[in-house]
Amino acid sequence: MFYRGRRLRTSQTIRTMVQETRLSVKNLIYPLFLVEGNNIKKEIPSLKGQYHISIDRLEEEIKEILSLKIPAILLFGLPGYKDDLASNAYDDNGIVQKGIRKIKEIAPDLLVVTDVCLCQYTSHGHCGVLKDGKVLNDPTLELLAKTALSHVKAGADMVAPSDMMDGRVNAIRDILDDEGFEYTPIMSYSVKYASSFYGPFREVADSAPKSGDRKSYQMNPANTNEALMEAEADLMEGADILMVKPALAYQDIIYRLKENFDCPIAAYNVSGEYAMVKAAASQGLIDEKSVVMEMLTGIKRAGADLIITYFAKDAAKYLREE
Repeated sequence: MFYRGRRLRTSQTIRTMVQETRLSVKNLIYPLFLVEGNNIKKEIPSLKGQYHISIDRLEEEIKEILSLKIPAILLFGLPGYKDDLASNAYDDNGIVQKGIRKIKEIAPDLLVVTDVCLCQYTSHGHCGVLKDGKVLNDPTLELLAKTALSHVKAGADMVAPSDMMDGRVNAIRDILDDEGFEYTPIMSYSVKYASSFYGPFREVADSAPKSGDRKSYQMNPANTNEALMEAEADLMEGADILMVKPALAYQDIIYRLKENFDCPIAAYNVSGEYAMVKAAASQGLIDEKSVVMEMLTGIKRAGADLIITYFAKDAAKYLREE
């Protein structure tokens, strides 16, 4: 006698019944990009199907997200001005802060997660305070903490520091606790690699460094043990959810974090991964729907409890069809 795996593949019904990994719309977080101005909903050339949106156009966007049962968004903002110390990032009347308040008026129960970083707000494009060509770690922590606090005061449900400065989770946890926000969770970009898959995002957020690169603070793509060290440090500092970014080329890292830490794991299916699928589909080289669902299922199978993806709307529709 030999193993006949095909017995449990003979019909769609039985294949579905014995399926091991199940992707749900409840696993998805959709990124949104806010811009200053009025009556703006402009498609982003490098991310077909994604938009820069002004706050006065948010209602139609949020209603669509709610109709698809997507439970959470990750909010980014493009400020009206930039300076060396990213002052618009922690301005209580900044683009993200205004956006949070508007979203909470429209949909109080939609989970609003905010990206906490300085690169969109600095004139030099780096994720921290820059001096003599070097990003200064500790002076940056105060600005990141102020940014997180301003987001939470505006109504953010969760903050997600993406800068990769050492000690930033601790700095944010301390200021939130001191200000009475001890129940606001932190989803840390704990394992963020210096990846080439971020290219389209840097156009989207106008956040490319004006000089140098981010390899002194983002991780070497060749390293795995370092990922565990970064994740453990963030947990000890007060992170509630650990994130791996990017997702597709780092599913082994997602798996290792899931195996080593008893906390939720998030994965960011980033702009370059999205753009490649869109480009191949536009050329008729792949079937977009089946590739998207296979890709997201693979990320989930690797161990991600939450998936941040520009495909969230599409995936929600596909899952509804199923």
